[in-house]
Amino acid sequence: MARIGFLIVLLLAPFVALAQDGTSHTAPAPVAAGIPPELPSASTRFKAVRIILIGDSTVQVNSGWGGSFCAYHVLSVVACIDLARGGRSTSSYRAEHSWEIALDEMKSGGYVATYVLIQFGHNDQPGKPGRSTDLATQFPANLRHYVEDTRAAGAIPVLITPLTRREFIRGKLDNTLLPWADAVRKVTAEMNVPLLDLNADSAAAIQAMGPQTAMSLAQAQPSAEVFDAAASGTTIAAQTGAAPRTPVMQDNASVEPQGDPKRAFDYTHLGVTGADYFSQMVASELARAIPALRRDLLP
Repeated sequence: MARIGFLIVLLLAPFVALAQDGTSHTAPAPVAAGIPPELPSASTRFKAVRIILIGDSTVQVNSGWGGSFCAYHVLSVVACIDLARGGRSTSSYRAEHSWEIALDEMKSGGYVATYVLIQFGHNDQPGKPGRSTDLATQFPANLRHYVEDTRAAGAIPVLITPLTRREFIRGKLDNTLLPWADAVRKVTAEMNVPLLDLNADSAAAIQAMGPQTAMSLAQAQPSAEVFDAAASGTTIAAQTGAAPRTPVMQDNASVEPQGDPKRAFDYTHLGVTGADYFSQMVASELARAIPALRRDLLP
């Protein structure tokens, strides 16, 4: 009996102590099933940035610099989305409604800022039916429309001059995209748009490398004939199997098809080494052009 009484005293001791000090200890109210906890306020919510890439095969994944850029040159606070598509020009990208997909993405919300990086030019050049645009009129007009649409969607446009090809004549880079790069520069000046001058920077880098070293940036190795011919300072057609006596320049319109390029050697598209090299160049240019993004990039 004394043992039972002792147990009762032990059980009642906490309540006796509570009554003596007058302190109330209320258990936390249970959370109702199915009701989520209170979300953080807008001032404390995670602030993310979005970068959208628009362009052709020199920007898209697997053949351009875009995949490497998104994978290795942005921090986790950045959502990087590559919507570039092979073989597209400023005209065909819009005509096939790819631009509508990009606009829907820009308008989806949830980010403190959305930057849209736009690079065209390769397929706007002559000789590409259904894609080519007039350099003096259509090409700059199309760029202006992209800028206007991007701003109307609440995003920030950034124009990029087209990545150079890697063809040489007598030791000098044959930068056939220079007129299109000039057109991009003019539009950025007119509309006060941030500019990444990838054409100028890539051309300087390729010229410094020389024709043979620059071949390491392609998707595949060149044939022995193509590589040996470049030692003269002049590149020949990329798919040449036997070096001709007279060097033959490549017809870019015929070897750059609509859609994904085949994994073969050419002077336009990028393998892993080339993608990594030029994506770092783009990241560095972007950090300089838009200081607000510097802390979110890994140049």
